Amino acid sequence: MTVECELVISRMGSQGDGVVEGSNGQVFVPYTLPGERVLMGVDGDRRRLLKVQVASADRIAPVCQHFGTCGGCTLQHWANAPYASWKRDQVVSAFNARGIDAKVADLVQPGGKRRRATFSARRTEQGLLLGFHEAQSHDLVNLAECPVLEPRIVAALPDLKVLLDPLISKRGEARLVVTMTSAGLDVAVEGIERTLSSPMRSGIAKCATNAGFARVSIEGDPIYEALPPFLVFGASEVRIPPGVFIQAVAAAERAMAELIVAGLGKVKTVADLFAGTGAFTFPIASRAKVLAIDSDKAAIAALAAGVKTATNVKPITTLVRDLFREPLSRLELNEHDAIVFDPPRAGAEAQSQRIATSKVKTVIAVSCNPATLARDARILIDGGYKLEGVTPIDQFHYSPHIEAVAVFRR
Repeated sequence: MTVECELVISRMGSQGDGVVEGSNGQVFVPYTLPGERVLMGVDGDRRRLLKVQVASADRIAPVCQHFGTCGGCTLQHWANAPYASWKRDQVVSAFNARGIDAKVADLVQPGGKRRRATFSARRTEQGLLLGFHEAQSHDLVNLAECPVLEPRIVAALPDLKVLLDPLISKRGEARLVVTMTSAGLDVAVEGIERTLSSPMRSGIAKCATNAGFARVSIEGDPIYEALPPFLVFGASEVRIPPGVFIQAVAAAERAMAELIVAGLGKVKTVADLFAGTGAFTFPIASRAKVLAIDSDKAAIAALAAGVKTATNVKPITTLVRDLFREPLSRLELNEHDAIVFDPPRAGAEAQSQRIATSKVKTVIAVSCNPATLARDARILIDGGYKLEGVTPIDQFHYSPHIEAVAVFRR
C-alpha cells in the first residue's frame, strides 16, 4: 500500500535528488528542486514523486518525452544557472571534505551531443524494446527520442531494431554499444544467446549496408565492416577497436585536451597515464615527447597504429601496463617533466602515492569522480605539490556526473 506524505525539499543531493532533512535521517526525492513542497508516495523501500504542490522558480519544462521515466538525464527540469552552480559546488565540497581549499573555476559547458550510447534490448510480447533502463527499475524505456545523443544515433534506432530482431531470444537482455565515428556508426552487440548461422551473418551484413553502418561486431567479432571506424585526436586519426573506451562528447574531450596542454606549458617529455586510444596523447604530442601507457592492449595497439600515420607531432612511445597493480616508480616518473593521468572512477591512489615521492614538476589529473580526484589531490599536496586550480566540465549534461581537470606544480 502506498503511503502519501507532504515534504519540503531543503537542498539537492550529490546524485541529483532533492533532499529532505527528516527526524529519522535524510529522505531523497527524485525530480524535485530546493524549496519545493511536494507530495511523495512511499511503498516499502520505494519512494516516488506524486505531485509538485509548490514549484521552485528554477523549475523549467523538460526537453524529452521520456523524462521522469528514463533513468538518465534526471536534471532536465532545472534552470541552467543554478544547475551549473550546483555542479561546481559538488567539486568544491569534494575537495573541502579532504581539507583542501581549492580554486575551482566556473563549470565549463562545451555543449555537443554524446557520440556513444549503451542501449539494452529485450524481446517482449509487445515486440522488441530498445533503449535505456527506467529509473530504479529493470524495465526498459523503448526510446523514441534522446536530446543528449548525436542525432545520427537516434535516427538509426529503427535500423538497429531491424538488425537485432533475429538475434534476440525471448530470454535475457542484449547490450548494444553504438559509437558515432568519423567513418559512420560503429555497432557492437553483446549478450546474444543464439549461434550465428551463415544466413544470419548475411542478414546482418545486408542490414548494415542498407543502414550505412561503418562496422557491426557481435560478441567482439567484426561481422561487417564497410569502413574502419576512426576518431580524430588532435590532428591524428586513430582506428577504434570495438567497445574500447572513448570520451562521450567530442566537444568535452577537446575542452579537456586544451586545459591539459595549457597546464603543461613548455615541457619536453610527458607520461600520459591511462592513455586509452590517445585522446590526450596526440594533442600533448603537438609540443612534447610522450610516453602513453594503458592496460588495455587493444587501445594501446590502436594508439600505436595511429602514431605511424600521425603528422606534426613529437615522438610517441606506447606501453601496455596495469597501473593499478604496477604504478610507475619514482625513478621512472623522474624521467619526465610532467605527468598526465586520467584513470577510471576509482581514481589513481597507488600511482598518486608514487608521484608524490617523485621530482616531477607538473602533474595534471583528469577525473570523472570528484571524490577520488580530491583523495588523489590530498596525496599529491601532502607530497609537496601545490594545487593551482580545478576546472569542472559538464560532459554529461542533465546528469550529476562531472568531469574535472586539476593542475599541480611542485
